[in-house]
Amino acid sequence: MNTKEIHISDYSYELSDERIAKFPVAQRDHSKLLIYHKGEVGEDMFYNLPKHLPSHALMVFNNTKVIQARLHFRKETGALIEVFLLEPAEPADYEQMFQTRERCSWLCLVGNQKKWKEGTLVRTINNNRETITVKAMRKGEVGTSQLIDFEWSGGASFADIIDVMGELPIPPYLNRETQESDKTTYQTVYSKIKGSVAAPTAGLHFTEKVLADLDAHGIEREELTLHVGAGTFRPVKSEEIAGHEMHTEYIAVRRHTLERLLAYDAQVIAVGTTSVRTLESLYYMGLKLEVNPNLTEEELHVNQWEPYDDGRCKMDDGRCVTPVKAIQNLIDWMDRRHLSVLHSSTQIIIVPGYDYHIVKMLVTNFHQPQSTLLLLVSAFVHGDWHRIYDYALAHDFRFLSYGDSSLLIP
Repeated sequence: MNTKEIHISDYSYELSDERIAKFPVAQRDHSKLLIYHKGEVGEDMFYNLPKHLPSHALMVFNNTKVIQARLHFRKETGALIEVFLLEPAEPADYEQMFQTRERCSWLCLVGNQKKWKEGTLVRTINNNRETITVKAMRKGEVGTSQLIDFEWSGGASFADIIDVMGELPIPPYLNRETQESDKTTYQTVYSKIKGSVAAPTAGLHFTEKVLADLDAHGIEREELTLHVGAGTFRPVKSEEIAGHEMHTEYIAVRRHTLERLLAYDAQVIAVGTTSVRTLESLYYMGLKLEVNPNLTEEELHVNQWEPYDDGRCKMDDGRCVTPVKAIQNLIDWMDRRHLSVLHSSTQIIIVPGYDYHIVKMLVTNFHQPQSTLLLLVSAFVHGDWHRIYDYALAHDFRFLSYGDSSLLIP
């Protein structure tokens, strides 16, 4: 079957509401760990993860930090309007955005937008005993999003503004209000770079003790950044996967991390599907540079179906570009531009039929039925996802963001 003709209905299973973890376990690393090792399925506790990994390996984490992206305004009529921050527009750079003072623009989703067709939304907040008036103005549509201008006084940064007035956006399938505890439990212990509207949830199980145990087992750790968008929760509504459009996600990878990928070519462990999408996108960026070494950062963007083009990894002389060569192309490209960090974006979709180039082992949670994340897992274990999920359902594993975890070694 052609990859684009995959029927999403073939990737379904029965997930009752009681199997969805509404809250995490009391201690992060006391969640259960399913172990899939070359076709064999078993289980352990997450704090024992390092014991199941090879000593000479590189584990890659996504260090993005979830922002308090839900902003609520009330009109004079009493109507409650929710403005959900998706991605920065002006300035477009995440780091600059959160340092911005007085005004900025975001692409947003607007809840109850029928009640806000015109006019300015106003909300007064208190930041360090200073009263600040925040204004939101609609500037038009961009695709399915709204372009919203924000203005405020007082000299506070936009990071300060959303920390005071924003709400952490926990997943909609939890069917509950955000609680104060979520501000801690829905962040990884190594989160650093603000920008996500959803957590890279495979990382929620790690504690400082587990990280120290990884070090003690000789497992090197590296971090990259992919800011997770709201599209991660968007269901596949088309019958065939060809009808599903992946959202664009923004990534940042240090040159040093690329060097470590070269050193550990055969033993790369990705923590979470966001790390997978970033690492695998690097291969196709390096592949582009094999053809044209003078591309811009924007031109390195990986389109959704690029990996499935006929002969995509082949050159005119029939050679297939190796992962090592692709990563080296990226390093050389950065050196020519005197860059220490690669900034680009990806729209990659990983489904059965995809050949993994970088990632050899994967730590991930249990994903929703008929989701692109389940397709990614199926591709990784060569279609054997049913045995993994059947075991998890039969052995009382907890599912989705606050649920248990798995270690997948094909």
